[in-house]
Amino acid sequence: MTQTSENVTWLTQAGYDQLKAELEQLTGPWRVEIAQKIEAAREEGDLKENAGYHAAKEEQGKGELRVRQLTQLLERAKVGEAPTDSGVVAPGMVVTVAFDGDPDDTMVFLLGSREVAGDDLEIYSPQSPLGRAIDGKKIGEDATYELPNGRKAAVKIMEVKPHSG
Repeated sequence: MTQTSENVTWLTQAGYDQLKAELEQLTGPWRVEIAQKIEAAREEGDLKENAGYHAAKEEQGKGELRVRQLTQLLERAKVGEAPTDSGVVAPGMVVTVAFDGDPDDTMVFLLGSREVAGDDLEIYSPQSPLGRAIDGKKIGEDATYELPNGRKAAVKIMEVKPHSG
């Protein structure tokens, strides 16, 4: 499968290793532990009024969702350094945009994944409307994207630099 910049998540080796370890914990020891909790709660009797059983099942659902998220993230991850300082917007880059071309109304954010941010930067997914609109744009170029309310917003790319993470 070839990876387009739209579905790549750049990870450092340490970030990849950390997420891989979390996935291994969830698919191994955690699954055994949650199955034991569910079985113990099931043995208490009436499942309709068994709060322990319902809490364990809810915990299991959240854990399995995280397993799916991690699996998908790791499948499309590229380990190594983010793209070079080419002035082109791509996942792994910190982008400064000006709304409606107004240099006083700007926003700085990481185009990437929450799992890799590790700092106080705001994050926009490459799959978000803004992310899709600016991916591949160069400094000085304009992009338009649709807001949740259906209106259009325009931004100008002011600065693009690799995320130092």
